[in-house]
Amino acid sequence: MKKIAIFASGAGSNAQNIAEYFRNNERVKIECVLSNKTDAYVLERAKNLEIDTLTFSRDDFYNGKNVLHFLQLRGVDFIVLAGFLWLIPGYMLDAYNGRIINIHPALLPKYGGKGMYGMKVHQAVVAAHEIETGITIHHVNAKYDEGDIIFQAKCPVLDGDTPEMVAQKVHRLEYEYYPGVIEKMLEKL
Repeated sequence: MKKIAIFASGAGSNAQNIAEYFRNNERVKIECVLSNKTDAYVLERAKNLEIDTLTFSRDDFYNGKNVLHFLQLRGVDFIVLAGFLWLIPGYMLDAYNGRIINIHPALLPKYGGKGMYGMKVHQAVVAAHEIETGITIHHVNAKYDEGDIIFQAKCPVLDGDTPEMVAQKVHRLEYEYYPGVIEKMLEKL
C-alpha cells in the first residue's frame, strides 16, 4: 500500500477531495495531513475524515528534522501539496526526490512564483485580460512553481469574468484532475 501525506495551509478543500477520492482504495491511503498553521481548517476536515494530523513551526520545518522523522515513522511514500505556501527544505526534497508534487491555480510558467497563490493569481489573470487559465500539477523543487510540469488543464476566461468566477472554474479543474494525476504518479513508484 502506498501512503500519502498531504501538506496544506488553509481551508483544505483539495485535501478533502483527495482523501475522499482514495477513501476506498485498497492500494492507497491518506496517512496524514500536515500543516504549518494550527488554526487551518484543513485540520478539522482531516479530523472529520479520521486522518491523523501534525502541525509544525517554521523553525521546526526548516531547522529540525521532526517533520521528516514523523513522515518516515508513518511510512509515507509520497507527498502532495494542496495549498501549502512554504518552500520545501532541501533535506525533505532529498528524502522524497521526485515524490513531492504541487498544484498551482494557473498555467505555469505564467502567474507563478513567490506571492502568487489563491485569489492573487486569479486577480492577476483577469487584470491581464487572459483568454484562458487553468491548473498546473508539477514536481516540487527548491523554487516556487519551477518544478517540472506533470499535467495542465485549461478553462476559458470570458469577458466579464471576475476573479471569483475564474476561481470557481479553476477549483473545478483541481477537483476533477488532481486525484487522478496523483494516482498515476503512485503507479510509477
